[in-house]
Amino acid sequence: MTINFKKTYRFAVKSALYVTLFSTGLVGFLTHWFFSFSYQFCLIFALSIATFSFIVIQYRVERFIYKKVKKIYDDVSLLESSTFRNQPITTDMATLTREVKKFATDKKLEIETLKVREEYRREFLGNVSHELKTPLFTVQGYLSTLLDGAMNDKTIRKKYLERAEKGVERLIYIVQDLDMISKLEIGDLNLEIAEFDIVKLVQNVFDLLEMKASKKDILLMFDMKYNKPVMVVGDQEKIQQVVMNLIVNSIKYGKLKGSTEVSIEDLTDEKVIVRITDNGEGIEKKNIPRLFERFYRVDKSGARTEGGSGLGLSIVKHIIEAHDEKIYVDSTFGVGSEFSFTLEKAKTTKI
Repeated sequence: MTINFKKTYRFAVKSALYVTLFSTGLVGFLTHWFFSFSYQFCLIFALSIATFSFIVIQYRVERFIYKKVKKIYDDVSLLESSTFRNQPITTDMATLTREVKKFATDKKLEIETLKVREEYRREFLGNVSHELKTPLFTVQGYLSTLLDGAMNDKTIRKKYLERAEKGVERLIYIVQDLDMISKLEIGDLNLEIAEFDIVKLVQNVFDLLEMKASKKDILLMFDMKYNKPVMVVGDQEKIQQVVMNLIVNSIKYGKLKGSTEVSIEDLTDEKVIVRITDNGEGIEKKNIPRLFERFYRVDKSGARTEGGSGLGLSIVKHIIEAHDEKIYVDSTFGVGSEFSFTLEKAKTTKI
């Protein structure tokens, strides 16, 4: 970006005026004291001194400011050195001050951002370590017990191998989720965009999660009967994963004999909004801004009784953003939560 400095002569004019007034006054006093006073002589002397002073001061100031400003800008890399080639830098210090202040502000924000990212990186690495360590140690413990002699007991052998298998499945689940998030973040996961019926997709998810919901006697339902398909545009497989993750969360943190309700509404002429509402635990307001961070859990005790990789909501956010859509959260602690996201309508869609 090229910084435009105003060419100003104010400093040189004022300085030359001071020099001229002093010099003329001194000469006038001396000529009056030692010789006969002459207005014509004083006027010619004043013009000569003013012209000479202005040229010298302006030239020297330009040269001085040019060198200093160029060094400052080279040091802070605000401008390319080519910006100053054949361009006189004069006494416009206001522009310089503004640009240096802007640079300092930008750098301060950059440093604060880097601090936040570093803190997030440390927390993320700690969370990854914790999430992987638990199933790894579980698997190692069961296998070590079997190798130490428990293998000879068929009942214990089968039970421990099944538990070790669950630990391995959890590890695979975490790694797969991490791989998906990484691909979404770098844009390496291609979306297969097509038209599909979002009502049918939600019903499929209900069918897949029916048994899981029945264990807590949670009712999965629509807010109304949708007699016609609601056609939307997106990657059907990825949107199904979004709906699946959100409903799984509502079941995990839902109360016994509770409910999870899905509604599909017109948002604009081009968009629909899908709402997934439960009457479970709800989320405290202070935790909502961090809900979509990887491995972030509202429960700080570290308990993993509900399972999962801790990446579900982060995947949801990345998939929705990959579709250039929005996701929203509205929750009241102790009352319930509502997660909603937008989708583009197919051209023929009418609800």
